[in-house]
Amino acid sequence: MKIIFEDESIIVCIKPMGILSQADSKGGESMITLLEEHTKGVIYPLHRLDKEVGGVMVYAKTKSAAAILSKDIGEQKFKKEYLALIHGKPDEKGEMVDLLFKDSKKNKSFVVKKERRGVKKASLEYELINSNDELSVVKILLHTGRTHQIRVQFASCKMPLVADRKYGAKDEFNEIGLWSYRISFVHPKSKEAVSFCAEPQNIIKEYI
Repeated sequence: MKIIFEDESIIVCIKPMGILSQADSKGGESMITLLEEHTKGVIYPLHRLDKEVGGVMVYAKTKSAAAILSKDIGEQKFKKEYLALIHGKPDEKGEMVDLLFKDSKKNKSFVVKKERRGVKKASLEYELINSNDELSVVKILLHTGRTHQIRVQFASCKMPLVADRKYGAKDEFNEIGLWSYRISFVHPKSKEAVSFCAEPQNIIKEYI
């Protein structure tokens, strides 16, 4: 774990792959426990990354900061950008808008055609960064934050992320091709716009 920025309100860090961003029902080590050991105080989660995914994250150190940033996330004022290594080659730029249904029992999301109970709209935009036709690196800006959103939306277009066998990847890679690249938001106390970036430390760096 690397700390990028810390003050009395927030702490920004790089989450390693293989560590939970929040503790699950089984307990055990997570970014929360690691950060609380570091700060000797209470840490409040604001957003999630899948266990297999690494990259930049922000946590709150006070209830007031957590409330402000959680409100901004809910109002889509919190900007999250990712890098993904996918199979295939998409258009140079594009937008994906889908209806997603999360099956909690399977811990898996599905693209569906009709709205019904439990279905939520998911949207993102992407830009092609590099490609060798078989594999491509894309930069993604999330407009919504649904479970496994990037993974399922690209997989539904027959461009699954490398090593993402939950969503159809059939390859020999061991690291899932997703990285939280940049987060941008308004600081809860200073009210200044801030942005934090973390270059990929996984397989993506070999293809940029």
